Amino acid sequence: MNKSRQYELVYVLAPETSEQAAAELHGQVEATVARFGGALEKTDNWGRRKLAYPIGPHREGIYVLDVVAGSGELMKELERRLRVNEQVVRYLVVRVDEELRAAERARARRKADVKPRVLRATGTAEEPGEATVNEAGGNEPEESEA
Repeated sequence: MNKSRQYELVYVLAPETSEQAAAELHGQVEATVARFGGALEKTDNWGRRKLAYPIGPHREGIYVLDVVAGSGELMKELERRLRVNEQVVRYLVVRVDEELRAAERARARRKADVKPRVLRATGTAEEPGEATVNEAGGNEPEESEA
């Protein structure tokens, strides 16, 4: 089953990692993605930031976000490579295609639920078949002039 899905990969490098070493690691990630037939859709280097909590001796880290389209086997291989790399302090892989699909379904449902509004002679818009509300807060039946 070689189904392409979308994942977000975030990894934190040790703060003493040089720009060259970070670029080499990113090159390894790109090569692994290409070898497994995936696509690196986006890369965002967030730079050096303070960690939420200390991880070993580190209080800061270099954050990198990659959006990867590929198979589960690709992500298993990336996780394996990140786990054994000494420069990587932490990493996290999250599958995001299901969330994007659910958001798209919700957006389509909201768009379909929009009902046409009817403009009454009073200049107010209301739903078709709705009764008007009087100033006292009660419902008034629509009266016809005789």
